[in-house]
Amino acid sequence: MTMRIRALREAAGMTQMELASSMGVVQNAVSNWENEVCLPRARQLPLLAELLGCKIDDLFYPQDTMEGSD
Repeated sequence: MTMRIRALREAAGMTQMELASSMGVVQNAVSNWENEVCLPRARQLPLLAELLGCKIDDLFYPQDTMEGSD
């Protein structure tokens, strides 16, 4: 699963620290999400989307635009 958190966060003009604080997580969690070390929990997605000004679906790249897809 490929997420667009970094691009959406930057478009919203937020730092990792600001997003982390608003989400109630540590900055390292946001960094891990952006680097796909781990993913946000499903229950965090509505707040994440709200903070980034998008819909939950917008957090994910469409399947046909992922690198290496045929």
